[in-house]
Amino acid sequence: MDECLFCRIVAGEVPANIVFEDETVVAFSDIAPQAPLHVLVVPRRHIRNAAAVTPDDADVVAALVTSARAVADEAGLSGEDRGYRLVFNVGPDALNSVDHLHLHVLGGRTFDWPPG
Repeated sequence: MDECLFCRIVAGEVPANIVFEDETVVAFSDIAPQAPLHVLVVPRRHIRNAAAVTPDDADVVAALVTSARAVADEAGLSGEDRGYRLVFNVGPDALNSVDHLHLHVLGGRTFDWPPG
């Protein structure tokens, strides 16, 4: 996946502000943040998007979510009086611009519902 931006970030070929990494995922700051905390958590292994996830990817999805929680914990957003949002975008209608599975971790402000 030489052309995949997130694969290149994972490989260290493209600079990014890495905030968390382990053997399964890499988390880095979004370059166009939509909240005070806006981090993308991506698997090291290329998976196209959430629609392409299979039961064989369960360990990767679990790692994305638990790593997102670690990012939120580190930012002080996990207390009972705080919170954060986790978002998967799939396809052009959701404004997904990089075809590599990624989980947005957003926090540090109150979010409106419905989002918009």
